[in-house]
Amino acid sequence: MVLQDPALVLNKHWIAIDVTTVMSALSKLVEGAACAIRPEDCSVHNFASWSALRVGEGRPCVRSARLEIPVPEVILLARYGEVPDRGLTFSRRNLYKRDKYTCQYCGAKPPYEDLTIDHVVPRSRGGASTWTNCVLACWSCNAKKADRTLEQAGLKLFRKPSKPSWSPKLLLARATVRTSWKRFISEAYWNVELET
Repeated sequence: MVLQDPALVLNKHWIAIDVTTVMSALSKLVEGAACAIRPEDCSVHNFASWSALRVGEGRPCVRSARLEIPVPEVILLARYGEVPDRGLTFSRRNLYKRDKYTCQYCGAKPPYEDLTIDHVVPRSRGGASTWTNCVLACWSCNAKKADRTLEQAGLKLFRKPSKPSWSPKLLLARATVRTSWKRFISEAYWNVELET
């Protein structure tokens, strides 16, 4: 359904800060909390001027009894200028992305199912499941390290584990990226693979 499609959210400085649904974008437009951006010419529209635009043939739209409104693919917030200070959730999926599906001890890139999460400081020695204490390891390196410290196992990390910082790339990873967003997002973010 078109109301659940993604819409890019820009702050008042035209910086991508979020991805929302078309339904939420339309609500913000009606409330006056945001304007719609027409990607073809970067024109800015309030609800009245947006709903007066003609819907192009084959273009998605929202229909009511009296209106046929183009789907807003990009909105510009009227007042919010900050870039959110967001943390990245510690999860198996994000850890795999951070480490680029690579064993952090030997550099191997085995199939996904042949990688494990290793605690640099073992849990039995008080190590926590955090960004700074967990890395990907292949089965062989994980077995070699076992329940020992790096020094005891004779292993070295390729890079020190750290918490990735938030970037627009992360918000794009959550959504099906629309080509109409391209002029609003830096080229560096088009490959949505997480980088550290």
